[in-house]
Amino acid sequence: MKKSEETNENIVERAVVFCPIEKNEDKDCQFAEIERLCFSAGLEVVKIFSQGIDAFNRRTIMGKGKVEEIKLFLSENPCDTLVMDYQLTGSQLRNLSEELGVKVIDRILLIIDIFALNAKSSEGKIEVKLAQNRYLLTRLSSLQGSFGRFGGKGAGMRGPGETKIELDRRKLEKEIVSLQAEIEKIKASRKQNRILRQKNGIKSVVLGGYTNAGKSSLFNLLTKENIYADDKLFATLDTTSRRLFLGDGKFCLLTDTVGFISKLPHELVESFSATLEEVSSADLILHIVDVSDKFFNKNIEITNKILDDLGATKNRIVVLNKCDLLQKPIEIKENQILFSVKNKTNLDKLKELIGQCLED
Repeated sequence: MKKSEETNENIVERAVVFCPIEKNEDKDCQFAEIERLCFSAGLEVVKIFSQGIDAFNRRTIMGKGKVEEIKLFLSENPCDTLVMDYQLTGSQLRNLSEELGVKVIDRILLIIDIFALNAKSSEGKIEVKLAQNRYLLTRLSSLQGSFGRFGGKGAGMRGPGETKIELDRRKLEKEIVSLQAEIEKIKASRKQNRILRQKNGIKSVVLGGYTNAGKSSLFNLLTKENIYADDKLFATLDTTSRRLFLGDGKFCLLTDTVGFISKLPHELVESFSATLEEVSSADLILHIVDVSDKFFNKNIEITNKILDDLGATKNRIVVLNKCDLLQKPIEIKENQILFSVKNKTNLDKLKELIGQCLED
């Protein structure tokens, strides 16, 4: 690769963000989440715009006045991308792109893009590709050629499904069927592993929680592994399982899996069904929470709802991680434990709790 090309690849995309605010929604929480998502996708957020959802415009989501406000801002502060913290139709993506003269990506495509960046295993790549194809299929006719005007690189353009806008609907549908067949093979293989595990009396413990709560770091600490962990949303995408020794010759199977987020796109839930089945079939859930996050109570609610929707066991331990960063004491409920991966706070107590919960 030439040096000039390499430099261009390393340039961070500048983005403006638009957040439609729903009634009773925590505005600050929504802003913080979408900003972290953008950061994880390699986007530099220059400014966040917002508007009440009651100003909904079917053509562009935002009102005409807001479109003009953003257009004026972009004329004075050139950016590459507009990120819409909302699920858009293909025509809405195209309309906004034509109005503002920049690439437009919505919340779903942003999250799929982050998944595409972090998928390392063949299974993860299949699941991401399936999610991308499902997303594009319903928007193909409206999006045809619209992204191409902005170079076909950067956020929203990555991953194994990035060229699918150029394919016709029939070929896209054919590939989706093929990918679904691959997912079913993965499901069948995992089902056989679960049957064998249950036959041998091996209990399954799954790490769940809001993304970037420290699941992978805790997994590494408990199993003495060294899987990838980073301070970004969805840094760990691929499922990893290892034995966790609990003492007295006892052990369980500990699994680290994908993190959760509010308004988890159904395209991802459906495409990652094989991965999420690990959560729904577990004997115990370790619900990991970043207790240093000022929105941690909201994150607990989000994760609990997703776990309940997945049919996960109610046998759960809420691990309040990063307690070393707490500025003041907090109330600890019955199924919760303060923990710090960094300082190994309550490590033995957590293992003891896991053993107790698996025996009940």
